[in-house]
Amino acid sequence: MKRIFAPWRMKYIESHGKGCVFCSVQKEADGTGNLVVHRGERAFVIVNRFPYTSGHIMVVANAHQPSLEDLDEATRAEMMELVTQCVRVLRKVYRPQGFNLGANIGEAAGAGVAGHVHMHIVPRWGGDANFMSTVAETRVLPESLEETYRRVREKWDAD
Repeated sequence: MKRIFAPWRMKYIESHGKGCVFCSVQKEADGTGNLVVHRGERAFVIVNRFPYTSGHIMVVANAHQPSLEDLDEATRAEMMELVTQCVRVLRKVYRPQGFNLGANIGEAAGAGVAGHVHMHIVPRWGGDANFMSTVAETRVLPESLEETYRRVREKWDAD
């Protein structure tokens, strides 16, 4: 499997210092700066800063643990309820035809932040995979991250 070097991703991760980007985000005020949509008791929902599609959001455990089995049962349960809420909200906002849900656990599995477990919720549409990611190592998104944040947050609060 070819790993794509993404200097812009490393620049963002390194800008948060030596610590974990997800731990740093938890200390910031919610808004377009940190893209946190919702905070639960044990986990939070955040717009992915490097999305595969518009509406790509994540559920992140508050606890800095590398894998689901390292979390307590209450945290895992809250994360799954938040994933369900994410699907419900994204259906209203984007009307996708399907979803990819999952966690990349460990660097070998593609985890960008391997030390802090998180789950991806990616809305999908028939034919949405395009040649740009494969050929040009570029992703084409029809809206800004700030607009995604605004749309998801608005529906989250209304749901």
